[in-house]
Amino acid sequence: MAHKPHPGRGNGVLVSGFALRASDGAARAGVLSTAHGELHTPAFMPVGTKATVKTVDPDELRDLGAEILLCNTYHLHFRPGADTIAELGGLHGFMGWDGPILTDSGGFQVFSLRDTILARDDEGVTFRSVYDDQPARFTAELAARVQAQLGSDIAMCLDVCPPAQSPHEELVEAVRLTTLWAQRQHQAERSPGQLLFGIAQGAADPDLRHRSIDEITAIDFDGYALGGLAIGEPRPVMFDTTAWAADLLPPEKPRYFMGIGDPEGILEVIERGIDMFDCVLPTRTARTGSALTWEGRLNLRNARFARDPAPLDESCACPACTRFSRAYIRHLVNQQELLGHRLLTLHNLRFVLDLVAGAREAIERAEFRTYKERALARLNTAEVAI
Repeated sequence: MAHKPHPGRGNGVLVSGFALRASDGAARAGVLSTAHGELHTPAFMPVGTKATVKTVDPDELRDLGAEILLCNTYHLHFRPGADTIAELGGLHGFMGWDGPILTDSGGFQVFSLRDTILARDDEGVTFRSVYDDQPARFTAELAARVQAQLGSDIAMCLDVCPPAQSPHEELVEAVRLTTLWAQRQHQAERSPGQLLFGIAQGAADPDLRHRSIDEITAIDFDGYALGGLAIGEPRPVMFDTTAWAADLLPPEKPRYFMGIGDPEGILEVIERGIDMFDCVLPTRTARTGSALTWEGRLNLRNARFARDPAPLDESCACPACTRFSRAYIRHLVNQQELLGHRLLTLHNLRFVLDLVAGAREAIERAEFRTYKERALARLNTAEVAI
């Protein structure tokens, strides 16, 4: 039976906190305590949208090095429903994962599906569900209640994420509503020990981003996220904004960049002081038949791999690389065999998780700059197979 939510931070169930263990420039290595174990940062969060990382068993995720997963509140709210998941032991029991879980608020899905929005006001947003086209409504209180029923370790505040290149007045309204909803969600009930992260918006506009960070950090959240980036703005602008915005966040709290997962992007945001990040890139790339490697991104559909006996990556210890050849995986991909997608998913996740683990160790040795430069040099000089 699911636990009944209790109000307030910590609820006497868990004394949580973020311990900064090492820093190297702005790059940080730390440990975040949660109700389901410790999270060592910097940390990449594989995305399990519908309470599963596609094709991968929870035990395999542990073996790959994952410590935390991200699940999607929007989709789980509609299918199978938070009540069902709560009755079955919350997300941890439902999906068989005993480590930390972060749940988004569903706001990104609502606002990225702009054609489904029917109305937006101070209380919340009304939209048509992608499942049955029926009107639905999200408020800060509903986002809190659903995430409490899901029983995630980290819940995210409902926010407004406008698309890139939005008019200034739309960015202003997004900041205003994001703050208003964050204040209300901070007062809402949570599941025992559940942490709550606030989100700063403002795109790359310095004045609005400063304003949003000032308003969100004035609320005592357990961590803070930079939202409204990695949604189409130029990457140099994204990285520059991340650098000065992260520096404005409380140093004693974890910092989360929402939605980045390519190797270069990961290293760049770590260098700028980010502790946590997520992206579907490793798993989505696998489903297109491509592998992330130190030789670049390999498209296994390419005919040059038809008789290639080498593993995807010589330095990788994932199940795909230790047992199978590029030629075999190419065969699976071209024949649309599910094992091909599984093996590529296992490999791509291991590649990204290993990259982040290496970055964490380099920060602890005060050698992150060297680690990053060597990693990017290998990736940038690699032959990219298309």
